[in-house]
Amino acid sequence: MANELKDLHLSFVGCGVMGESMIAGLLRQGIVEASQITASHPRESRRTELSERHGIAVVGENAGAIQDNSIVVICVKPQRLGHVVSDLGGRLNPGQMVISIVAGATIEKLAGELGTAKIVRAMPNTPSQIGAGITAWTCTEAVEEAERGHVREMLSALGKELFVETENMIDMATSLSATGPTYIFMVMEALTDAGVHLGFSRDMAKELVQETMLGSVKFAMESHKHPAELRNMVTSPGGTSAEAIYQMEKGSLRTVLSKAVYSAYKRAVDLGKKK
Repeated sequence: MANELKDLHLSFVGCGVMGESMIAGLLRQGIVEASQITASHPRESRRTELSERHGIAVVGENAGAIQDNSIVVICVKPQRLGHVVSDLGGRLNPGQMVISIVAGATIEKLAGELGTAKIVRAMPNTPSQIGAGITAWTCTEAVEEAERGHVREMLSALGKELFVETENMIDMATSLSATGPTYIFMVMEALTDAGVHLGFSRDMAKELVQETMLGSVKFAMESHKHPAELRNMVTSPGGTSAEAIYQMEKGSLRTVLSKAVYSAYKRAVDLGKKK
C-alpha cells in the first residue's frame, strides 16, 4: 500500500489514550514521521510525556496544533467537545478534513460548528490501543476518494477499519464493537471467579479463561463456521456443555446481552441529541 500520508500534517486535538494509540501506531508502522504530527493537551506534564515518548510537537492550546494543510483528529471526551469547537471556531479552512472519534458527536453538529463539510466520524474500540482493534467509520460526501484513502491508512494504525454507509451505523457500532470489550471483560471476570470458586488460584483461573477465549475466537475466525455450528461441535448429548448451556439459557443470557447492546445503542443516540 502506498504511503498516502507522507506529505500531510496531522493535528491531534486532545491526546489521551486513544489519540496516543493512533500516533504510536502511525509512527511504529512508518506511515508518518514524528515531524508530521502536532498534538494539543492542556496539562504540561502530559505534553512533556508525549513529546519525550514520541518525538512529536505538543502544544497547550488546541488552535496551536492546527496548520492550514493538516488533517485534524479530535480525540477528546464528549464533555470537552464544547471547549474544543469554541477553540477551533474560525480556525479551520472550509475544505479542511476533520476526523472525530468523540462518542455521540454528530456529523451535522461538527460540520456546523467547525465550518467544514469534510467530516469523518469514527468509532474505535479498546483493543485499538495495541493495534488489534476495529474502527467503524463514515464520512460526508464532501470527503473525496483520495481523502478516504488517508482515513483508511490512519485508522489502520489501530487495527482493522470498516466503512459503514450511514451515521446511524456508527451508533450501532458504538454499542456492539466499541462497547463490546466491556461485555467480554465482564464474561472473563465472571468465568475467572467461577474458576476460583471451583478451587483454582486466581492466576491459574485467569490464564485458563484468557487462553480459552483467545483460542475460541481464533478457531471461529479460521473455521468460518456459524457460532451455532461451532457450539454444536462441542456439545455432546447429556454432557457437560449441554448442562452448562441449559443453565445459561435458563438464565436468559442471550436476552441480557441483546438488551445490553440495545441499551448502549440508545445511549449513543441520546448523546448525539444533546447540545
